[in-house]
Amino acid sequence: MASNTFGTLFRFTSFGESHGPAIGCVVDGIPPRIPLTEADIQPWLDRRRPGQSKFTTQRQEPDQVRILSGTFEGMTTGHPVMLLIENVDQRSKDYGEIKDRFRPGHADLTYHLKYGIRDYRGGGRSSARETAVRVAAGAIARKILGDGVTIRGALVQIGTERIDRDAWEWDAVTDNPFFCPDRQAAQRWEGYLSDIRKRGSSVGAVIEVVAEGAPPGLGEPVYGKLDAELASAMMGINAVKGVEIGEGFAAAALTGEENADEMRMEGARVRFLANHAGGILGGISTGQPVVVRFAVKPTSSILTPVKGVDAHGSDVDVVTKGRHDPCVGIRAVPVGEAMMACVLADQLLRRRALTPDAPDAPLLPRP
Repeated sequence: MASNTFGTLFRFTSFGESHGPAIGCVVDGIPPRIPLTEADIQPWLDRRRPGQSKFTTQRQEPDQVRILSGTFEGMTTGHPVMLLIENVDQRSKDYGEIKDRFRPGHADLTYHLKYGIRDYRGGGRSSARETAVRVAAGAIARKILGDGVTIRGALVQIGTERIDRDAWEWDAVTDNPFFCPDRQAAQRWEGYLSDIRKRGSSVGAVIEVVAEGAPPGLGEPVYGKLDAELASAMMGINAVKGVEIGEGFAAAALTGEENADEMRMEGARVRFLANHAGGILGGISTGQPVVVRFAVKPTSSILTPVKGVDAHGSDVDVVTKGRHDPCVGIRAVPVGEAMMACVLADQLLRRRALTPDAPDAPLLPRP
């Protein structure tokens, strides 16, 4: 079964390859009468667009989105919305030297073993180019969630360099090319990544995505838990090798008292004194900020020679020419935000279907 569709009630099916004529997706499950135009989608695509700094691939793609169906007079009709983004700056000749060679760390080998054929031009279907359509679908998901839900992402580590969490400023994220919330760290990263790029190498990164305003009650235990679906969504992003919710792996080093998100009543509502769980308990959202982090491996396409094999069974050295991100994790920030939005929108529609009369902020009776 081909797995090109994501979601249950809010779902999208993506199509296209890195060097094909276009990429796109069909988004289904969108409620009718939601205001939606291309202007609602384009700003999110512009944040992910390549070629905006020397620290990302210099491929010049405008990523201009077109809505081909599912809207009328600026409103959704309740029918599938088809989105199309044309590829306009392919340089397939850059990949001629590796058409029979498998890049270590890349999907080249596994695609060849699975399908017996692969599109070597920019990785074809396995390219991070496909993530543009996830961002477009995420823009629609944000419209379903409404203005009360804010989803923001930031780069918190690049290679061995981490941010100072005490210096976190959300406003700083838009002031540097790294989506970094620590202004001083962003300045250090410029020299660090410039050196990596000049050496023809690459580094990985860690991205944190936070959703504020998500209502409690999202999540479908036991096999549709919110944290499980978020983990699956983030792991499905190209080059992601690890995901954690809340404290994540750090929770293993805490005691029960340290890890407990203690509670007190505040009027008729529950107030949490901490958020080690990342806003999810038992697979269901608590109403606290939902916090997800994911690790992105170093870009596999590098200028440094590495040992590989070719399609003829010979040992070869592989050098990948062309235009590549020295840290693909930078442009993964808006992709992570989009996948968070898609999961929350899907879970919100499922919650409304199961418990249509449930309030977004349930109250507890006071004794």
